[in-house]
Amino acid sequence: MRTAEIRRRWLDYFEKNNHHIAPSVPLVSPDPSILFTVAGMVPFIPYILGTEPAPWPRAASVQKCIRTNDIDNVGKTTRHGTFFQMNGNFSFGDYFKEGAIDLAWGLLTSPVAEGGYGLDGDRLWMTIWEEDEVSYDHWTRVVGLPADHIQKLPFKDISWSTGQPGPAGSCCEIHYDRGPAYGPDGGPAADAQGDRFLEIWNLVFDEFVRGEGEGHDFELVGKLDQTAIDTGAGLERIAYLLQGKANMYEIDEVFPVIAATEEITGKKYGADAQDDVRMRVVADHVRSALMLIGDGVRPGNDGRGYVLRRLIRRAVRSVRLLGVDEAVLTGLVTVSKDAMSESYPELEADADQILQVAGEEEAAFRRTLAAGTQIFDLAASTASKGNRIVSGEDAFALHDTYGFPIDLTLEMASEQGLAVDEAEFRRLMQEQRDRARADARSKKTGHVDAAVYHGILDENGGPTRFLGYTESAAEGRIVALLVDGVPVPAATAPAEVDVILDQTPFWAEMGGQLADRGTIGVEGGGLVRVDDVQAPVKGLHVHRGTVSEGTIAVGERAFSQIDVDRRGQIARSHTSTHMIHKVLHEFLGEQATQAGSENSPSRLRFDFRHGQQVPADVVAGIEGRVNDRLRENLEVTDEVMDLEEARAAGAMALFGEKYGKRVRVVSIGGDWSKELCAGTHVGETGEIGLVSILGESSIGSGVRRVDALVGEGAYAYGAKEHALVSQLAGIVGARPDELPERIDAVLARLKSAEKEIAALRREKLSAGVGDILGGRRRVGRFDVYWAGLGEVASGDDVRTVATDVRGRIDDSDPAVVVVGGTVNGRPSVVVATTSAARQAGARAGRLVASFSKTLGGGGGGRDDIAQGGGQDPSRLLEALKTLEAELG
Repeated sequence: MRTAEIRRRWLDYFEKNNHHIAPSVPLVSPDPSILFTVAGMVPFIPYILGTEPAPWPRAASVQKCIRTNDIDNVGKTTRHGTFFQMNGNFSFGDYFKEGAIDLAWGLLTSPVAEGGYGLDGDRLWMTIWEEDEVSYDHWTRVVGLPADHIQKLPFKDISWSTGQPGPAGSCCEIHYDRGPAYGPDGGPAADAQGDRFLEIWNLVFDEFVRGEGEGHDFELVGKLDQTAIDTGAGLERIAYLLQGKANMYEIDEVFPVIAATEEITGKKYGADAQDDVRMRVVADHVRSALMLIGDGVRPGNDGRGYVLRRLIRRAVRSVRLLGVDEAVLTGLVTVSKDAMSESYPELEADADQILQVAGEEEAAFRRTLAAGTQIFDLAASTASKGNRIVSGEDAFALHDTYGFPIDLTLEMASEQGLAVDEAEFRRLMQEQRDRARADARSKKTGHVDAAVYHGILDENGGPTRFLGYTESAAEGRIVALLVDGVPVPAATAPAEVDVILDQTPFWAEMGGQLADRGTIGVEGGGLVRVDDVQAPVKGLHVHRGTVSEGTIAVGERAFSQIDVDRRGQIARSHTSTHMIHKVLHEFLGEQATQAGSENSPSRLRFDFRHGQQVPADVVAGIEGRVNDRLRENLEVTDEVMDLEEARAAGAMALFGEKYGKRVRVVSIGGDWSKELCAGTHVGETGEIGLVSILGESSIGSGVRRVDALVGEGAYAYGAKEHALVSQLAGIVGARPDELPERIDAVLARLKSAEKEIAALRREKLSAGVGDILGGRRRVGRFDVYWAGLGEVASGDDVRTVATDVRGRIDDSDPAVVVVGGTVNGRPSVVVATTSAARQAGARAGRLVASFSKTLGGGGGGRDDIAQGGGQDPSRLLEALKTLEAELG
């Protein structure tokens, strides 16, 4: 049974059993505390925790997930993978243990002809909490499972919680006995690795409230007001059971990449255990990269981008270790895309962009390998002169700075008969991991603050009512005050304070739109200057500012007034952002989707996905089209409707955003531009005035940025440009319309003069080559040619003389050419060797390194020519003596 069919049967089964079918959310997690969607239940956390009411009593999904915490185990076991798909069904106060058990048993054991998976019920085993009599009775008395197929475990071994005070529950794990070929009998409790008794489905019964504690060391302090069911069944695990495969790497959605790798490398899967691991790494990481890029992630140096970069680099490195040094990634990604498209048809539509991002990142890493190889050569040279061990510090620097995997460093060291101080490398890596864990723990403390805000939300009886679409000032009531994150009954000037109102005209920063500023006053004379407004939990506007006069207190009536001029400037920017987004689609295609934005007073920044630089004439065309449309004074309207209705109407939804059932659609010019947006806008585009695009640039692989000025900012910029043009025209003595031609002529003359100067400089340098050749000295087995050039324009002058001198020496002469000079007060040196000198043991890279060390610097390069430098030019002759001593 194909994986796509297993997926379809899951959704069909639960839809027939009255579950809402929720589409997979993107791999970028809707929960800001985690990078990726790591489990099927992530989109449903607010409903399980009870912080938001569930829109449906029961739901089911097949969720795309990414986990990288055990990336080093990928390929080594049959179970670990970075990308996986989690089948799930959920109940929010509807059915509980008995219902979850019946649904699971029905799907697993129903005949294939009836829409089930057709598993043999006699081969299913359960592990449950030792005190869960409800599940035990239902399995044995209703389902009819033999009692000896149920194993009871203590709560700590079979429970789930969020890792902090809140909901918790026991689990019922469903295992499938794969038979004696995979291990001894004895049930799941005796199968520590889980190879024979494979866990395929976990039913979580959320019914308790847990207290403080670490890991599973906590007390159950009560019961939830509403129970919940959260289950997860790994799609890949079910697939390799139903397809009769040994592991997840051999199923129909993964193995085609292994087959392609076999063809590329000429190696056979199954012939060598180490090669098998590498092929599985390639298959897993290529698929993960495909899905991440498809969901809008781009390679970078931190966060999600770094995870993607690491996956791609590990895949490229694994292919290299299989003996192939050519670029292969786009071909492998294409194979993976073809295997996954049946389940995710959108991959076909995005294929060109996905392949471009993958190919560019592979090319960048290949350049990194080239650069890192030079650094490795220096480290290896140092090791060769000492204990023949590459230091852990050097190995860590290669890994951390140049992206060199430790396996590659080990391989290259072995080729030169060197070892690597792995213990020190591992220690440094552990220090880095410990720092990362400490950062993660510090981020989790945000949950404590969130609990305070959730409490205020509950006491307020619901979210803050936002009046800002129609009002710039409003009366309200202070429902809470916080000072340093702690609720207080009152605050007196001059106090930094968070103010929560029952209703407000202030916009809280979100969706790229900056927050409003203004004031909040009370009848007793207290006044707060509001500098920022945030929404730390959904629906709660927190006004942050300073009590500048008097005292304010909880329960007082308050009058809120936003800065109307600032709001107007931001609204003009926000509407302009929508217009630029639309026009980008017109000029570049639908794939130019939003990747981020910031709408600030009179200025906007818009990030979009596009694989190459936008030509200047196209940028000018985009600016012209936006201004043409705004001059048409198009009406800007908004309407609240169901999400599905909005999508059917063609409204654009932004990647990574989480939308509720009801959404606000902002339209410009009727159907010309439609986007899901909660922000504030102008009433008609004519209110914007003018949009001036300052430039377009790259901010990462496959992501571009447009910066623009809007309204007053654009007019001021235009006036400044006009004044600058007038000033330049006066300087060069030309009319403004003649400036381009006149400046081109000036630059041409300047370039010609620079060429003449460079030619004269080369002629002068060449004139001294004869003297250098005449100054040959014999040092040991080598002829040494030295030249001190004094002050020169650049290091290129030093290199030019060195190569010129060597070019006039017979290659059979064991000659070493050393040329030094001073560039901006710092010494620069080049060492060049002939073929005969290299055969006699003179290596330019090693020689320049020792020369530069004397100068207080460093250097390196190839055996035939290398360049270095330092700090102290007065020590050039001393460095020469050091080099001659090494040759002698």
